[in-house]
Amino acid sequence: MTAGRPQPFDEAERTAVYRVIAERRDMRHFAGGAVDAAVLRRLLEAANMAPSVGLMVPWRFVRVVSPETRAAVAELVDAEREVTAGALDERGAEFLRLKVEGVRDCAELIVVSITGDRDRHVFGRRTMPHMDLASVACAIQNLWLAARAEDLGMGWVSLFEPAELASLLDLPDGDEPVAVLCLGPVERFYDRPMLVEQRWAEPRPLDELVSER
Repeated sequence: MTAGRPQPFDEAERTAVYRVIAERRDMRHFAGGAVDAAVLRRLLEAANMAPSVGLMVPWRFVRVVSPETRAAVAELVDAEREVTAGALDERGAEFLRLKVEGVRDCAELIVVSITGDRDRHVFGRRTMPHMDLASVACAIQNLWLAARAEDLGMGWVSLFEPAELASLLDLPDGDEPVAVLCLGPVERFYDRPMLVEQRWAEPRPLDELVSER
């Protein structure tokens, strides 16, 4: 092995990586309980190892530990749930029957925001300013896959008004929340994505998404 070169992953390790990717689920049903502090630290460290354009690191994580604040977040989600149902026309009633979040039930509630100082970063953003959001999404995915490897469920909730949530959490000026993450023990992981199980939607096959020029 060349000095300084990491040892290649063996077949079992590669299989584990692909398995955790395949078995990741957007969870809505949680079993209460707690997340061990050392495990939570590992998950956040994994998120913070995500790639970011120009090493801008545009993410911030807020643990919602106050029961009153958690209840207020849940109310924001409930309000947007009703508005979203109204915007779905004939599928509105069907949408309201779906369980789309676990804010009240999960062990940990974490809000992820894009930092307000991101506009000073030009490297990688001059023609593609949305790369800050892409970077944050990478951090969330890292956390998600690490959580699945730790046998914890996670769900990404996007039903909220960003300005209202930022005000509720007293975020710094310019910070914009993009995700409410529900994290914690679950009784089981869905065999398939929940929206597939509930016949809401089907994922598009890979062959429809790959082309050559």
